[in-house]
Amino acid sequence: MNAPRAAGIDWPLQVHGALKAAGVSLVSYVPDAGHKRLIELCQADPSMRSVVLTTEEEGLGLATGAWLGGERSVLLMQSSGVGNVINVLGTIKECRIPLPMIITMRGEYGEFNPWQIPMGQATPGVLEAMGVIVQPALEPQAVAPAVDAALRLAFNGYAAVAVLISQRVIGIKSFQEQAAQ
Repeated sequence: MNAPRAAGIDWPLQVHGALKAAGVSLVSYVPDAGHKRLIELCQADPSMRSVVLTTEEEGLGLATGAWLGGERSVLLMQSSGVGNVINVLGTIKECRIPLPMIITMRGEYGEFNPWQIPMGQATPGVLEAMGVIVQPALEPQAVAPAVDAALRLAFNGYAAVAVLISQRVIGIKSFQEQAAQ
């Protein structure tokens, strides 16, 4: 599997910097190998509270509560979790709650697990159908600028915005790697 610092670019560190610059104080996530370093950076940051979720839709409730309480949040998840948030996205849209999401993609470039393919392929269209603005990040150097733009758009436009980080950036898993873990 490729490391998150592909091509010498430490995109998780850059994304953490963008989150800090945007005033994000709450980071919610379902554990995900693609977000591992970013999660660790957020956990180590005393100005951010990291909340592990049991399911992705809990993150939408946290984002709503944070916004109503004057705080900014971000939701980290994998594309396989997008199906879990669809119904709640209607509330986010109707209430104009800013919801930046950083989504690591599965089911695309070199996927080894056939169960990841359907939702991975459907993720952009499903999110767009629910009114989410989708911004793909296909290369490591595109991730931090896409996140920065998504944070601005979400918080200034009161919108749900998703940055989809390609498997080309996070790396391709294999059955052998999964068995070794």
